[in-house]
Amino acid sequence: MSKSAAHAIEASSDARASNLIDPSIDWRRVAYVTQVSRALDALEEKTLVPEKKVLYQFSARGHDMAQVLLGAQLTHRHDAICGYYRSRPILLSLGVDLVEALGSSLARAGGYSDGRDIGVVFNYPNPNGPSALPMCGGVGAQYTPTAGWAQAIKFRTETLGDEKYKGAIGVVLGGEASCATNGFWSALTMATTLKLPMLFYIEDNGYGISVPSHFQTPGQNIAANLASFKNLNVLDGDGTNPAEAAMLIKDAVSTVREGTGPALLRLTVPRLQGHSFQDTQTYKSKDFVEKEWSRDPLPKLKEHLVPALVTEAEWTEIEHRAQADVETAREKAEALPVADPSTVAMNVFSGDELQKQGGLRSEIGGSFAAPQGDATPSPEGNRINMVTAIRKVLDHELSLNEKMVIFGEDIGPKGGVHAVTLGLQDKYGEARVFDTSLSEEGIIGRAVGMALNGLLPVPEIQFRKYAEPATEQINDCGSMRWRTNNRFAAPMVVRMPVGFFKCGDPWHSQTNEVQFVHSPGWKVAVPSNTEDAVGLLRTALRGDDPVMFLEHRAMLDAAWARRPYPGDKYMLPFGKANVTKEGADITLVAWGAMVERCEKAAEASSRSAEVIDLRTLMPWDKETVIASIAKTHRCLIVHEDLQTGGFGGEIAGVVADEAFLDLDAPVSRLTMPDVPSPHNPVHARDHDKRSARRRPDRQLLLPRRLGGPLPLCDRSRARPAALPR
Repeated sequence: MSKSAAHAIEASSDARASNLIDPSIDWRRVAYVTQVSRALDALEEKTLVPEKKVLYQFSARGHDMAQVLLGAQLTHRHDAICGYYRSRPILLSLGVDLVEALGSSLARAGGYSDGRDIGVVFNYPNPNGPSALPMCGGVGAQYTPTAGWAQAIKFRTETLGDEKYKGAIGVVLGGEASCATNGFWSALTMATTLKLPMLFYIEDNGYGISVPSHFQTPGQNIAANLASFKNLNVLDGDGTNPAEAAMLIKDAVSTVREGTGPALLRLTVPRLQGHSFQDTQTYKSKDFVEKEWSRDPLPKLKEHLVPALVTEAEWTEIEHRAQADVETAREKAEALPVADPSTVAMNVFSGDELQKQGGLRSEIGGSFAAPQGDATPSPEGNRINMVTAIRKVLDHELSLNEKMVIFGEDIGPKGGVHAVTLGLQDKYGEARVFDTSLSEEGIIGRAVGMALNGLLPVPEIQFRKYAEPATEQINDCGSMRWRTNNRFAAPMVVRMPVGFFKCGDPWHSQTNEVQFVHSPGWKVAVPSNTEDAVGLLRTALRGDDPVMFLEHRAMLDAAWARRPYPGDKYMLPFGKANVTKEGADITLVAWGAMVERCEKAAEASSRSAEVIDLRTLMPWDKETVIASIAKTHRCLIVHEDLQTGGFGGEIAGVVADEAFLDLDAPVSRLTMPDVPSPHNPVHARDHDKRSARRRPDRQLLLPRRLGGPLPLCDRSRARPAALPR
C-alpha cells in the first residue's frame, strides 16, 4: 500500500468534510488523556515553575490531541516509540503513571531517572505493551535508535522467525526543526533502503525555538519535499482536526504494520506556548499568536465529540476528573522523597541488578547461551596475527549467539578495510553481517536501537577520526543506564582501528582514546597483542556494557604482536594490567602499540625497567601501577596520543595522589606533541645517520631526574617525524 502526498492530502480533505467519528477509537479516553496533559501543563506553568519546583518545562499544548490519537494506535506488545521533550502526551497515552510523570519533573526519587535527568526526557520500559525508548536531550538524536529498533523487528521476524514480533513497528516523534539534523536523514536512509517497519511522525509547528521553518525546509513542508522519496509512504495533514488526524494516523500506522516499508506522517499543529516556559515568544506577532490559538485542537475535539458521542455534562465530567487526578498526583508526587544524593554514582556500569530493558541479559533473565570462559590460555597452533585472531573470535561468537550482528562500512563482501571480517558474511549471511550507509551516527544509533531490542550489535567504525559524527550517539549510549537509573541499557561492542601505521595523516592515524574514557558508561579496551585481543574481545561480547574495542593499526599484522590463538574459551577481565617485563629501576606504563616500544627500549637499556601493559583504560589497573612504583620508585608513562589532555595525565594524577611517598622523582610522560599526525614518514636509520653526524652519542633520553638515557623506540622501524625524540 503506497500513498503519494497528493493522495494523502485528498483523503484528509474528505475526512474534514465528513467529520466522522471512528468507532474503533476510544474517544472518551482520548478526551481524558488530552485533558490530563493540559492540566499537567497548567499546573507546572502556573504553580510548580513559579515555585521553582520544576526547572525545565516544555508545554505540549497544541501537540497533545494528535499524540494521544497516535498512542491509541500503538497496540502491539513490541511497538516502541522514541520521542523528544514535547512528547509527554503520548507517554500518558501509553500508560505512564501520573505520579511518575510529575515526580520526574520534580526530580524526586524513582520516576524516569531518580532525579538524574530533567523531567521532560522520558523513558518507559513497559512489560505489558509499547515501550518508550530513552529520549535524549539533543534534537534529532531519537531517529537512528528508532531505526535500529525497527531493523531489530525485521531481523527477529525474517531471520530468527520470531512470530511474536510480526506487525510490530518503531515510531519516532520529532518537530519540524529536527528534520534538518543528521540523525533524521541517516534514519530516513536506513528505513527506506531496508524497508523498515518505521513511522516518522513529524509535528510541524513552524518553528525551531524562534527560527521559522523556511530557514531549513524549502517550501516549509518536509512531506511535500519527500513525496518522491523511494520506498516511503508520505502522508500530510492537519493535526488539530480530530477526524482528519485520526484517519491519517490510523492509515500511517496500518501501512507500516503491513510490512511494505516506512511511512512519514507530517501533521501541522500550533505551538500554543513558547519553546519552553522561559520563552516569551517576542519573535511572534500578536496576530500570529492569535491565529495559533484559533487552531487549538482541544475545542475542536470537543466540537467533534459533543453531542455526537458524549453530552456536554459528560465532557465536563471528563475535564473535572482529569484535573482531579492531576491534583491527586501532585500531592503524591510532592510527598515523594528527594532522590538520595549518595546513589548518584550508582548504575554507571552493569551490576548485580538487571536493567529492565536492553541487552541479552535483560531478555533472557540474566544468563547467556555461551559457555563459561577461562582466564588461562590454551595455545593452539602457530603464532597468528591480530587480524586473524579477532576474526576467529567474531566467527566463534556468531556461531554461539544467533542475536549477534556485525555491521559497518565495507565490512561485508570486502571484509573490512583491514580484512578483519573477511568471509563472515559468506558464512552467516547478509542479515547478520552487513554493510551500512556512510553515516557513523547511523551506525552507532542503529546499534543503540538494536541493543534496546535485545540483540548484540557489533558495529565497526572504519577509523578513529570517523567516530566524530557519532559522538552524540556514543555519549547518549554510555549515559543511558545511569540517566534511566538502570531501567534501560544498550550493550554493544564497537570495533575501531586507531593509531599510526606506515605513514600518518590527520584523518586515519588518530588515537584520542581518552575521549571514550571520558564518556561515562563506556568500557575501553586497547590490546597490544593477539592473545590479549582474543581475551578482551570475548569478555566484551559476553558482557552487559557498551565497550569501545580499539584495534591499533600497527599491531594488526605486527610480528611482535603475534601469539598462538589462546582458545575459544579464553577471556580476560577488564581492569587487569599485564606486567610484560619485570624490573627494579623504573616503571614504564603503556598500552597498545607503545608496549612493544617500551619493551624494546627496556631491553636496549642498561636500566632494569618494569613494563606494564594496561590493556584496558576503563577501567584501568591502578593497583598494579602503584605496586610497581613502590618497587621501582620511578614512573614514565608512554602513549601515542597527544600529551595535553591525554590519558597519561590521569595516570600521573593518580600516581601523584596515591604513590607520592614512593616516588624518588616526578612522574614523567612521553607522548606525541600536540599536533595532528603528519603524513610524511621518516625512516629511523636515515634519521640516526643524520643524528650521529650532529651528536654521536645521541639517544632518546629519559628525563635525567628519572635515571638518565633510555632509548624508547625500535630504530629498525619507520616512524613519523613528529614522534618524540
